[in-house]
Amino acid sequence: MKRIILLSATLLILIVNVQSQSYQFMTYNLRYDNPKDGINRWDVRKDNLVNLILKYNPDVFGIQEGLYNQVEYMDSLLSEYTYVGVGRHDGKTQGEYSAVFYKKDLFKVIKQSTFWLSRKPDKVSKGWDAALNRICTYMFLEDKDSGKRFWVFNTHFDHVGKKARINSAHLIYKKIKELNTEGYPYIFMGDLNSKPDTKVYHYLDSLLYDTYNYGREGRLGVQGTFNGFKHDQPVIDRIDYIFKSKNDGKVKAFKIIDDKINGRFPSDHLPVMAEIEW
Repeated sequence: MKRIILLSATLLILIVNVQSQSYQFMTYNLRYDNPKDGINRWDVRKDNLVNLILKYNPDVFGIQEGLYNQVEYMDSLLSEYTYVGVGRHDGKTQGEYSAVFYKKDLFKVIKQSTFWLSRKPDKVSKGWDAALNRICTYMFLEDKDSGKRFWVFNTHFDHVGKKARINSAHLIYKKIKELNTEGYPYIFMGDLNSKPDTKVYHYLDSLLYDTYNYGREGRLGVQGTFNGFKHDQPVIDRIDYIFKSKNDGKVKAFKIIDDKINGRFPSDHLPVMAEIEW
């Protein structure tokens, strides 16, 4: 009887271990390649930014503001990864990307696409009172070893249009529901240009789980994500987020990464990282 109980317990542990899988997700606004940024120019900081990503080794990460040359540069150095995404100006290579990078030996892409945050999401377009075209890139991934599947949605909301931001949140959630008919777990992340006291945040927080809330009360250190290249000032404005589907899995760890290289941040945003177990 003891042997049977011990064997049953061992099998239960093995089943739980096989069924549980943790993944590391990151969202990172790169700051577009602007020659007028002086000492903070892309060509000055690009290696530091890539090295930071390599240091934290996410399984999947979404970027914002990356132009084609930036995305291709990262792709050339991050040999463990590949990406999906298009430029927002033409649906090809022109304009900023909201690309998603993933470890190509770990995952295979079952489905991927990009839509515009507008009344005509299937066409290159600008929505509502937005100043610029805005997009959301998504993909449906499968773990090659375990067979686990999940969705990833990555975006960058408009910095001017209040109506555009709230309507973009509604549109993306609607799109998630339309695509995810089988109820798989999903991640929604990006630069939302919205602080936690806004309608946009409250809407999303009512439907999804903000990974920032993991260990929030006991967590020390930086609380914001937008540094504006002010390298010696506290970072207090939180506008970059990783949400997960509300009732799927649990958050194992969360971090706003405030690493500096030679006293400087690699971008005007800090990367956000979350470990999620399903």
